[in-house]
Amino acid sequence: MASKGEAAVSGAVERVGRYRWVICGLLFAATIINYIDRQMIGVLKPTLMADLHWTEQDFAGVIIWFQFAYAVGYILFGKIVDQVGARVGYTIAFVVWQVAHIFHGAAHNITQFAIARFALGIGESGNFPAGIKAVTEWFPAKERAFAIGVFNAGANIGAVLTPLVIPYMVIAWGWRSAFVITGVVSFVWLIAWWLLYRSPREHPKVTEGELAWIEQDPADKVQKLGYGSVLMKRETWAYALGKFFIDPVWWFFLFWLPGYLFERYQLDLKTFGLPLAAIYLVSDMGSVAGGWLSSRLMRAGYTANVARKLTMLVCAFAVLPVLFAESLTSVWMAVAVIGIATAAHQAFSANLYALPADMFPRGAVGSVIGIGGTVGAVGGILMSFYAGEVLARIGSYWPLFAVAGSAYFVALACVHFLSPRLARVDMGA
Repeated sequence: MASKGEAAVSGAVERVGRYRWVICGLLFAATIINYIDRQMIGVLKPTLMADLHWTEQDFAGVIIWFQFAYAVGYILFGKIVDQVGARVGYTIAFVVWQVAHIFHGAAHNITQFAIARFALGIGESGNFPAGIKAVTEWFPAKERAFAIGVFNAGANIGAVLTPLVIPYMVIAWGWRSAFVITGVVSFVWLIAWWLLYRSPREHPKVTEGELAWIEQDPADKVQKLGYGSVLMKRETWAYALGKFFIDPVWWFFLFWLPGYLFERYQLDLKTFGLPLAAIYLVSDMGSVAGGWLSSRLMRAGYTANVARKLTMLVCAFAVLPVLFAESLTSVWMAVAVIGIATAAHQAFSANLYALPADMFPRGAVGSVIGIGGTVGAVGGILMSFYAGEVLARIGSYWPLFAVAGSAYFVALACVHFLSPRLARVDMGA
């Protein structure tokens, strides 16, 4: 039950403003751009394989270079964001990934494409460390999972827009121009970010009441903590191993699902967009719902430990039907089953992303996120290699759906075993 002080602060926020949601909106927009840029290669897989004469292993190799760079970049940007803050860190990441995205339009062979994907992976890896750092600065603990769920929903909006818009751009102007046009237009976001983002205490739009709401949690030490300080903490590996098991599933859905719909249901560039967009639209609702549920449970008096883990357990069960996806003969039945699975992934992910801020002081959050992102990208590399080999050798997606259906239970078990109570970490210990 909320105290009188909390109720007074909450009432003040209701009256005087919610500028923190403008910041959340900027993060949401950046994540849309991030996922349009990321997913274009999946949507264009059949086109690129035909035009550039790739095999399944070639496609997997290009994806692996992206994921390898993503793993390296997460470590890099986790540290950068903790040192220079979200505003500058996000700016650096955005410029790198947009320049790399535009360069795809100039690639003529697999080596050049792999270089472009590598650079894209370095830049895009900064999106979530910087975004979660911003959420940590701008939202109290009870709102963080919901705020993360909202901006993480941008991933699904990007995934919805990509198959609806990009095929028509390709038909009209070719796939090379599609990369250039989307990259150039995206720089509008960077202007908005630089003009609108500051820390809450420095921002003229933040009222005293809203600042009190943002800073209602007990203060932790204002110190920058590096990887050496967090690597030996069990709680770091609770988060990182969770990422190791669930991130590869999302990579699979992002990069191989368009090809699966092409092959399994005989769709083409014009007809597969609506089913694919429907899947990601459903997953978008899951991202917000997962953050809302754990935040609602916390407002009802449950601890973060109970709220986060109960929500993640519900999500793990919701993914299970994807085990039978390949046996479905109707494309819209497959859309329903896979859509629920992707929604559950996003809900699970929103709560997993909230754990570093639940357990660590602000000065360590970026580093923990960086380690987790790297470990998750390593899992993604293994999944990409596995997918390329499975599809080339046996031509069946069932083994890949089997991994997807079981990964979330393993991830939750790791989180619970390594951090049974999600207790705050004493960085002095």
